Parts: sequence; structure tokens; C-alpha cells
Amino acid sequence: MLVLPDRAVQPTMYFIGVTTGKSSIMRVFPHWAAVLGLDAVLRGIDLEVHAAADDYRRVVDFIRSDPRSLGALVTTHKIDLLSAAREMFDELDPYARILGELSSISKRDGRLLGHAKDPVSSGLALEAFLPVGWWRRTHKWVPPAEALIFGAGGSALAVSMYLLDPRRGENRPGKVVVTNRSMPRLEEMRRIHGQLDYGVPCEYHHCPAFEDNDRVLHDMPAGSLVVNATGLGKDRPGSPITGRARFPRQALA
Repeated sequence: MLVLPDRAVQPTMYFIGVTTGKSSIMRVFPHWAAVLGLDAVLRGIDLEVHAAADDYRRVVDFIRSDPRSLGALVTTHKIDLLSAAREMFDELDPYARILGELSSISKRDGRLLGHAKDPVSSGLALEAFLPVGWWRRTHKWVPPAEALIFGAGGSALAVSMYLLDPRRGENRPGKVVVTNRSMPRLEEMRRIHGQLDYGVPCEYHHCPAFEDNDRVLHDMPAGSLVVNATGLGKDRPGSPITGRARFPRQALA
């Protein structure tokens, strides 16, 4: 059952999740606020996974109508919340419109805004990891380096959006290859990539067994980027490849 917070008495950001009280951010945020000089607090709002549409709308309405409630971080419910409350937002950023999800709610000049930040944060992580100009440099190789993404969920889509972004010019992989255990997610990613038509070839492989991922990995060119965007190794133990998998020369994993 949804329990909404009381009206905020000071500037407040919300963390919309499932069991927010157990998250480390609830302990970390007060220290961030102190360092940044923010007169603000973070409050959790817990919802069941795939909650009722009316519950999502009540949460959005609460944030929209409460003057001191300034925004929210959304986890787990990114797709369901936007699906239930899309018309309640005055503006959605391009990523939110393309991906059909949002990870951040904010206000500006009395307007309620929705944002999908995962492609931005994924891009920052990749920029910190990849050598500067890596793709531009490897375009001279035969064949050029590519990117292999295991998984076709939200994080995989966010990584692919960054890699394909035409604003990065020639500094993009020669190809983006995606594998997944089930077909529906692969087909959804294919549909989204097809709408964008960013000019970089994409391949999609149905890989229900770990050995299938091994075979796709074995065929990747030298210098390729390999990303584990599955829950294996994070949400659940394990890996999307077997111990016999062979990475390409000079791979970045």
C-alpha cells in the first residue's frame, strides 16, 4: 500500500524505489548536502514493483503540487511511472521520449520536467574508461573495433545510445553488437535503434545459453569494447559468458 510523505517543510528531493530505507544513499545524502551547502533533505517513497497506475500518478501529483518538493530520483519504476503519468509532465527530455522511461523528476519555473539520465551517466563512465579518441583511432584497423553489449535491458540501451550518438562524430565504434537471452528485449532495442537511424551498423543476437555469448565474443575484432549490461555479477551471481570464453586482442572489458 502506497504511503505518501507529509508535505515538505524544507526543500526536499525524493527517492522513488522499492525499499528505499535500506539504500546507502539515505546515509550519504546528508553528507553531500553538508559539503555542497544545501538546505535540503532526501525522503524515500516505496512502491511495489509494477505498482498500480494510480499509485504512480498520486506520487507525481504530490511532487507537482507541493511547493517544497523539488524533484525525485526514480529507480526500478522508470518505465511504469512514465507510462502511468506521462501527460502530467510539462516537458520530457529527448532521452525520456525515445526510451519511454525517466530516472529524474525536476521543476523549473512552475513546470514539471522528466528526464532519462542513464545515457548521460553511462557516457560519463565510458569516457572515464575508454582511451581518448579510441574509436577514431581504431577506424584505421581492418576490421575496425566494435562494441559488444551483453544484455538488452535499460542499462544496455543507455550504453548503446551513448555509443551511437551522432554528436560524437567519427569517434564511434564500427558496429554495435547486442546479445540477449530473450527475443522481446532485443526486438525492442532494434525498434528504438531503427527509429534513430544514427548511421552505425547494429547487430542483434539471440543467445539463450552462455556458450552462445562465447561464440559472439570470439568473433569480435581486435580492440573491441565488451560490456556486461546483464544483472549477472551485480543483482545475481555469475557471468554472461563461460570460463572458456576468449576475448579479442586489446579488448576493453
